[in-house]
Amino acid sequence: MSAVLDHHDAHAHDHDHHAPSGWRRWVYATNHKDIGTLYLLFSFVMFLFGGVLALGIRAELFQPGLQLVNPELFNQFTTMHGLIMVFGAIMPAFVGFANWMIPLQIGASDMAFARMNNFSFWLMVPAAIILAASFFMPGGAPAAGWTLYAPLTLQMGPSMDAAIFALHILGASSIMGAINIIVTILNMRAPGMTLMKMPMFCWTWLITAYLLIAVIPVLAGAITMTLTDRHFGTSFFNPAGGGDPVMYQHIFWFFGHPEVYILILPAFGIVSQIIPAFSRKRLFGYASMVYATASIAILSFIVWAHHMYTTGMPVTGQLFFMYATMLIAVPTGVKVFNWIATMWKGSMTFETPMLWAVGFIFVFTMGGFTGLILSMAPLDQQLHDTYYVVAHFHYTMVAGSLFALFGGFYYWAPKWSGVMYSEVRGKIHFWLSLIFFNITFFPQHFLGLAGMPRRYADYPMQFADFNMLSSIGAFGFGLMQVYFLLFVVLPVIRGQGAKAPQKPWEAAEGLEWEVPSPAPHHTYETPPKLDPTATRVIG
Repeated sequence: MSAVLDHHDAHAHDHDHHAPSGWRRWVYATNHKDIGTLYLLFSFVMFLFGGVLALGIRAELFQPGLQLVNPELFNQFTTMHGLIMVFGAIMPAFVGFANWMIPLQIGASDMAFARMNNFSFWLMVPAAIILAASFFMPGGAPAAGWTLYAPLTLQMGPSMDAAIFALHILGASSIMGAINIIVTILNMRAPGMTLMKMPMFCWTWLITAYLLIAVIPVLAGAITMTLTDRHFGTSFFNPAGGGDPVMYQHIFWFFGHPEVYILILPAFGIVSQIIPAFSRKRLFGYASMVYATASIAILSFIVWAHHMYTTGMPVTGQLFFMYATMLIAVPTGVKVFNWIATMWKGSMTFETPMLWAVGFIFVFTMGGFTGLILSMAPLDQQLHDTYYVVAHFHYTMVAGSLFALFGGFYYWAPKWSGVMYSEVRGKIHFWLSLIFFNITFFPQHFLGLAGMPRRYADYPMQFADFNMLSSIGAFGFGLMQVYFLLFVVLPVIRGQGAKAPQKPWEAAEGLEWEVPSPAPHHTYETPPKLDPTATRVIG
């Protein structure tokens, strides 16, 4: 191990040293661990809320004909499900992991801007309330799809303004969080920890934070232009005044495509921590992983119009975006091969975190292949806005981001809580989630190939069987997340279970395993000493 902790640094203060208590501890929190916990709890609540909306969608699509909701409410469900899952569940969950783990992994005492950290979290709560409250506004919630395309957004009721306001607040929170992460990683690493000795999770978050700062203002611009079109007489996207609704698509997807990598790069970082620990090997090709992550981030800025092949784009434009999109598969493939090479001839064991990581590689790779198919303009023109696209991005967002988040929880929860989760319950959660996920989304590829458009509340009889299968899978998947909450998370929060050792995974490397479990309220009051001859702190 290349890090040697002075025992005084980690053990000299008890767990609650300097810790405020009661509600003040959480409302005024400036400790990175407390704020990380708040982010994770908030994101899980939003995940359950977004999941209920998803089950509303699948319940309506269980059989042909209008069953439970009218088409207007159905479109509100699809729009709000997307907005809540992207901006309320997955992004805050990764920020929660960043808050908890980055200071522990780089030997920092806390995040660089502790009060701004508190502010960036508490901004999210009113934004989420505003989003949820839009259902009760005149005309109901926004129903323009999560991409908020013009001209639909120009025709929506007051809830559209509420959604725009909520997204501005969430964007401000994201930018503050990103600045905090960048400054923490660049300025607060322990002496001797060069950038190329950092854990992969820190690298992926550093790159993600730069992406956030680059693209969140672009989204803010697009939705502000929508707002001025709605209320201040401008015509950015209104053809009647000389505007162009396709311009909105260009601006939105210039944000939207880097955004999908914002949602997946931290997942790559988590998987890159778990795979070496349970393969009992160093991560294969650490430097190539860092460069691949940076390449993905850079290339993500030049592929946005692959979402727009059907807008009348010239063939030259289609060719450029087609080749650029296929090119981005190369660094992504590098990562997958590096993970496989890490496992190759390793002394592997399959505890729950490893199951989620291997499940992530398998199912995310499938999502990557369907993305490669959609990158091809002639194929995409047939598959555009069908259930094939829905299947593709759920294979990357759910089987990608969400599976990695679950893996990260099982991997680090013993360090956070000081107790071991139930391995049997964790494995039940994994296997049934994996099975139900595939029952839900795999049939949607066939629905898309058969031509079923997305965001439709009804469909003809020939799509009935696959839709019924998909809905059954969705309810099973939802049930498994309730199981996770009741039988895995709550016992961990209550401290029920075997006491976690300082290093529950024998081959895990990194500074976070050098502090006691649970991690003391304040860690590294003096920076840890690193062995300057070591090549890397962690693989």
